[in-house]
Amino acid sequence: MQIEDKEINGFLIDEFNQYSLEAGKTQGVCPLCSADRQPKNKKAKCASYDWERGLGTCHNCDDSFQLHTYQRKGNSTKEYIRPDESIIGALVETKVEEWFKTRSISKQTLDDLRVTEGVEYMPQTGKSENTIQFNYFMGDQLINVKYRDGRKNFKLYKGAEKVFYNVNSVVGYDWCVIVEGEMDVLALHEAGIKNVISVPNGATLNSNNLDYLDNCIDYLEDKSKIVLAVDADEAGRALRQEFIRRLGAEVCYLVDFNGNKDANDFLIEHGKNELRDVVNSSTQVPLEGVSTLRDVEGELLDFVHNGFKPGFQVGLKNFDDIFSTYTSQFITVTGIPSSGKSDFVDQMCIGYNKNYGWKTAFASPENKPNYLHAHKLMRKTWEGMPTKADVGSTKWNQVTEQVNDNYFFIDADRYTLDEVLKKGAELVKRKGIKCLVIDPYNKVRDVNSKTEDVNRYTMEYLTKIEVFAKKYDVLVMVVAHPTKMYKDKDGKIEEPTMYNIKGGGEWYDASYHGLLVHRDYDAKTVKVKVLKVKFQNLGENGAEAHFTWEPKSGSYIPLASNMAENEPMPWET
Repeated sequence: MQIEDKEINGFLIDEFNQYSLEAGKTQGVCPLCSADRQPKNKKAKCASYDWERGLGTCHNCDDSFQLHTYQRKGNSTKEYIRPDESIIGALVETKVEEWFKTRSISKQTLDDLRVTEGVEYMPQTGKSENTIQFNYFMGDQLINVKYRDGRKNFKLYKGAEKVFYNVNSVVGYDWCVIVEGEMDVLALHEAGIKNVISVPNGATLNSNNLDYLDNCIDYLEDKSKIVLAVDADEAGRALRQEFIRRLGAEVCYLVDFNGNKDANDFLIEHGKNELRDVVNSSTQVPLEGVSTLRDVEGELLDFVHNGFKPGFQVGLKNFDDIFSTYTSQFITVTGIPSSGKSDFVDQMCIGYNKNYGWKTAFASPENKPNYLHAHKLMRKTWEGMPTKADVGSTKWNQVTEQVNDNYFFIDADRYTLDEVLKKGAELVKRKGIKCLVIDPYNKVRDVNSKTEDVNRYTMEYLTKIEVFAKKYDVLVMVVAHPTKMYKDKDGKIEEPTMYNIKGGGEWYDASYHGLLVHRDYDAKTVKVKVLKVKFQNLGENGAEAHFTWEPKSGSYIPLASNMAENEPMPWET
């Protein structure tokens, strides 16, 4: 039965009813266990079908199955290599089986999760090695393979898509467990917890690129509880925080392995029952908006020992000398028309990406069309003007891939604040953005506001932005045009302040930081002035950084630094 353009439970259906089950029936034969029954029981209706969710549940074998194959929404445009199942090695035999026993993993678990062994070339050793093979399936398709040799060297199948390991196991459950490695999946399966998945590439302290989450988010969106049982080290804690940011604190629960590094180590030391108990006793992420000293004790001790954490900087020396920021905050950027506000915000986003790998989403009606905005970002990344001769070159391909993977343009026929923040939340989950740009605010209206009072409207608007920034640990930059502009005695337009924006004092009071971008056409320079910093350790109110603008790259070139090389920052004196 073929159904085109049919959507069920967030999936686009390619082929409905892959088990030849009778469509529309709520009860029927289980395709998983019926073949193993005695002939007289083969047609027993032991399963319930949920066609809306595309799932079936068997009351005999207590397993779940999909009623269809599907193509995930929002599939990446990247082309992946799909491994052929012929590469899967043999089920593990005596020698490998004995090694797994030392890790408290049984042969039954290895067979359940289709762990195999075979010879594979390992680039770390430069030769073919006997390897353990963790096979990544999605539905009934082999998506990836991870190889592990006896020296703990790993590799994934080259060019294959990254997905969660054992992702099929969470289908039909309203909760699941996420761990950091395949061995931990085996450990929890051994303990009787089957609905467990692992990240494909572990955790690293300096990288939270969860590209596999974009590929698998559909499997998690219906979960009311997600237990994060990652490694109890610094990299694991960083991974845990990124999952909380992406998935939402309201559904995330935490596991304490009581001094053990991970689930497998805990299994070896304490056994199946205690491992199952420690996962089942996971605690919810602390209530948002309510804290006690114990909740912030780690940060408190870090502050006592090390002082303020340094703010994030854009990589422009003279600007970094006077301004930095944290995430979970928002910056108001103002200036008279054609002063370079949007261009400087682009420069900041480029800098954050180069320094920290941050991705940015733009809700920028005034930067349309998107290809021209993308071209501006390309020039800054390229540090020059790409020409027709550059198209298809190595550098062209590198820069276009960099811009494509790190900057996202929110499109709308009619921009509204709620829709932009909703799309921003999706991009946090799927792409991991750390910056959101609203440019300009007056073209991204809060249409749901019921007040006609300008000040109240402004405060409601900025409160929504602040809530979003805090919830998703994102830096939001809002470009706001002044509505009142005055000329001095020489006829030049005076520098505006945040009080010149419509809603005046609310902008100054609510913003964490304020920046002025002001162009001096006579001197052919651009000044960036700090109008406000909320915390003294992040900058200096009233300080200025001066730039020339390089037209080919569209980049800001610092003039002489505002401070002597060794002059202390204001808060250090």
